[in-house]
This record gives sequence, C-alpha cells and structure tokens, in this order.
Amino acid sequence: MLNKSLSLSLFSNPELVATRDGYGQGLLELGEKDERVVVLTGDLKESTRAEGFFRKYPHRSIECGVAEQNMAGIAAGLAAAGKIPFVSSYAVFSPGRSWDQVRVSVAYSNLPVKIAGAHTGVSVGPDGATHQALEDITIMRVLPNMTVVVPCDAIETRKATVALASLTGPGYMRFAREKTPIITTADTPFEIGRAEIFWDSTLNSKFKNQNSNQIQSSNSRNQVVIIGCGPLVYESLIAAKELHEEGIGTMVVNNHTVKPMDEKTIVDAAKRCGAVVTVEEHQVMGGMGSAVSEVLAKNFPVPMEFVGMPDSFGESGEPKELLEKYGMDVASIKKAVKKVLSRK
Repeated sequence: MLNKSLSLSLFSNPELVATRDGYGQGLLELGEKDERVVVLTGDLKESTRAEGFFRKYPHRSIECGVAEQNMAGIAAGLAAAGKIPFVSSYAVFSPGRSWDQVRVSVAYSNLPVKIAGAHTGVSVGPDGATHQALEDITIMRVLPNMTVVVPCDAIETRKATVALASLTGPGYMRFAREKTPIITTADTPFEIGRAEIFWDSTLNSKFKNQNSNQIQSSNSRNQVVIIGCGPLVYESLIAAKELHEEGIGTMVVNNHTVKPMDEKTIVDAAKRCGAVVTVEEHQVMGGMGSAVSEVLAKNFPVPMEFVGMPDSFGESGEPKELLEKYGMDVASIKKAVKKVLSRK
C-alpha cells in the first residue's frame, strides 16, 4: 500500500526537517555544478536558507535589501545575460509584492528566473496573517510560461531546487517555515510535471473494519483519492491509513507540480476511485485544488471536496493549532473524505 521508495518511519517516528533547509542544500549543490547559478535575497538569506550559498559563493550572491520589486528586475536582467538567478524571500513579499515585475519582466519575457517563496501557509505560526502566504499558488499559476512546484518535504525540496535550474523558462517554488516530517528518501522519484502515488489501498480486495472486527469487501463506492501538495501530504497519508483501517479504500497522490499538472495521473486516479479530496495549505479558491477541478471538469467530473484555507486570513498561533482551527489537519481530511463518499 505504501510506496516502497518512501521513508519506513513515516507512520511511527518521522524525522522533522524544515523544507527551507532542502532549498539551501539544493542551492549549494547547484552552486558547485553550474557557475551560471546566482542567488538573490531581500534581506532574508538566513531565514530562507540561502546563507550557505552566500558564504561559499559570495561572488555569485546579491543582497538586494528590502526591495523585492527591484530584486525581480535585477534577476530578470541577470537571466537575460545568461545567468540562472534564484530569488529568495518570503512568499508574501516575493511574489506577493513583486508580482507586476514577475509578470512583465520575468514571465512575459520567458526568462529562467527561479522564485523561491518561503514561509507559506498558516504553519508560519506566530508571525501572523501578514506573513502567512495563502494566495501565492493562485497568482503564480495564472502567469503564462510559469512552472509552479510545491514539494512535500526537505528532501523533495532539494530535488525540486536542482530540477528548476534546468528549466528554460521561469519557475516558482513555495516552502514552509516549520519543521515537517520527512516522507521521501533519496530514491523516491521526482520529476517536474509528474505526480506520484504515495499510498494505494484501493487495490486490496478486502478491508478489516477496526470498529466491528468485520471484513468488508472493497468496492468503488467506498474509495477516494486524496490529492495533496506540500507538507500536508504527510497529514493526507496519516488520514489515509486511518481511513483504510476503518474500511475505506484510499489513494494518496503527491501532486507536487501544480503547473504543468500531471493530468493523466489525476484523471486515472479519479476514474479508479470516483471521488476526490484535495489538500493544500493555501486558499481553496484558485489553488492546487482548483487546478485539479479544472482538469477533472474537462476530462472526468467526479464529486470533490477541498481541504485548505476557507476564504480567510490566518492569525498568530502555534502551527498545529492553526491547522486544526482552519480545517487542514488529519481529522478535517477524514471528514472531507466521508463527506465526498456520501455524494457518490
């Protein structure tokens, strides 16, 4: 049921590492391999984990200060001159504050600028609503030429950082502040534009109902695919395991590339299960779930539920408390699965 390339400790005692650490590791790996790689930051090199690159490659590091719009323009100029610039800041500032420059100077010109948006979602915690980026997937996926990637853990973030450098056009990657569980391993496949099935209990012919000790036959009316991105893929896996033990067949798809989306995997999963729940630490309007619904509306409409931020700003608080309050924890995912099942 669990993809063999995933961490075996996922359900018991997962290692906790911030996804932004994976970004820093990826930058160092790129710095050694390709001298065209340059890194820019808006006075946030420590927090975005670009600091290691700045120390090792100072001649390829640019501190732009608190001037994100100017930073986007500088990055566009560097890209036009043959460099591969990585722009590192909080997502509320970049692309939030610099969206006009990203749209015209980067996306319209189809330049290979890579934008790394840190501190996304409510799990930013005490920093509060002003620093919790919950709209960035929406504003970036609508830009022509823009690739949008949302890795699920630190290992996948490192892989995504390296992979983005090889794109001929612009790319955006979002990641979190808080330490989150390591799900993947070095051997877990990662390819931009290809979703991966992390869990699949729908192929089992029977399930044991933990509440009644009865064996129930699996059928398509009792199956749901959970499509997630970012660190909430972990919560999706925990929910899927618990639902499986209750007799509900589940798939979990790690849909790390929001654009271009792996339409084949999404449609095939919807056809097999007949119902979909999307999970993201982002506004439900216009985010990854909306992108999935667009794919299914064209190809194979099925009942859907959306787990994410319910048209609200965040607030200060502990990450786990905020995920629970705004309906993005394991219990909320299970509730959404049972709701969508009732509509099949």
